[in-house]
Amino acid sequence: MPSTTRPRRLPTVENPRKSVTLTAVTWLFALYCLLPLVWLVVNATKSQADFVSSFGLAPGGRFALWDNITAVFRYQDGIFVRWLLNTVLYVVVGAVVSTFLAALGGYALAKLHFRGKRLLLFVILGSIAVPGIALAIPQFLLFARLGLTNTPWAVLVPSFVNPFGLYLMWVFAAEAVPTDLLEAAKVDGAGEFRTFARIALPMLAPASVTVLLFSFVSIWNNYFLPLIMLKDPGWYPLTIGLNEWNKLGSTAGNGALIQNLVITAALLTIVPLIIAFLSLQRYWQSGVALGAVKG
Repeated sequence: MPSTTRPRRLPTVENPRKSVTLTAVTWLFALYCLLPLVWLVVNATKSQADFVSSFGLAPGGRFALWDNITAVFRYQDGIFVRWLLNTVLYVVVGAVVSTFLAALGGYALAKLHFRGKRLLLFVILGSIAVPGIALAIPQFLLFARLGLTNTPWAVLVPSFVNPFGLYLMWVFAAEAVPTDLLEAAKVDGAGEFRTFARIALPMLAPASVTVLLFSFVSIWNNYFLPLIMLKDPGWYPLTIGLNEWNKLGSTAGNGALIQNLVITAALLTIVPLIIAFLSLQRYWQSGVALGAVKG
């Protein structure tokens, strides 16, 4: 009598073996990441009275999101708009310049030969291990001597240097940019910078998007450096401005109960990050896939 037992299929990439433990851990991690976001969205829809009287994950008595948003943009003569524009300035200029410099430096380290290259590589790798907060005080002392504190340059210039982005560009350029193509361009009379701009830079686009996203998030969430560099509220980014509102609303007896405005403003600040990731996700994924194939 022939056996009716079906042969057991071995796990493959297309049909991986399912792990109950791994699935449960993944769901717990997703819950850990999404729960604060859900709390933020729910509480941004509450009035100040509902915020202090209702459970954090329960909706309030009325939907006050639009009223809160209007109040955020009107509070203190619309200072939130100024903070938002400052943050956009710091992020756009800082992220674009740091990405371009990282691409330029990574290309040079990967494809050019010069004296001291090995030493420079060790310096770059060592600088990645140094936390940015450890350099904040020396940077403040340096910018104070130059007279640049309390100006946008005190926030912009440090953001131009991105050792981790430089390292990523160096690794990617070593594999993604063919040396033969660069030599052919030089034979045709192209200069070094023109070769980089016309040939290497388009090939570095996937890695550039990755570095741009990292720089975008890092500068957008930067807190400690602007805190010690800036004293004028007119130059505050959103991180410092919202902290000032939070302290104002948490101080007993000052008459400013604005916790609902702080929550709503915090929700508004993460919207650009979500839009940036969703817009550039396919370019980022293509860069990761290309790097995996070449590896």
